[in-house]
Amino acid sequence: MKFATALKAAPLIAPRKVVAERTADIISGLFPDLHSGARATQKFFATFLTVVMLAGFLILLGVNTLLAQDAFTLANLKTEAKLVAYQREAINRQIDAHQAPENLAAAAAALGMRPSNNPVFLDLAPQKDVTHG
Repeated sequence: MKFATALKAAPLIAPRKVVAERTADIISGLFPDLHSGARATQKFFATFLTVVMLAGFLILLGVNTLLAQDAFTLANLKTEAKLVAYQREAINRQIDAHQAPENLAAAAAALGMRPSNNPVFLDLAPQKDVTHG
């Protein structure tokens, strides 16, 4: 009897061992081998960090370039404003020079005008009517 029981138990042990080995293979397939993949993962991570840092530096360089370009534009506009102010001042000095009394008299004499000996002044204030008073 013992032998018959052993024969009946033997077929049950073999499928259990096969199932256990197959389950172990499936589970080990879910997790990558750390020894072979660790270096590849470290290389990938280092490459990823390098690319991210390089992209960050390029973006920072672009932002700084745009800010510097705006600063140069502002400096050029300030220089132009000073130049326009100088030109305006020069034009105002020319106008003042033409409005000087001696220059006006010389220009009038060149046109054939002569100075008045008895000047007449206009009084625009309303006068009282003396006849109705």
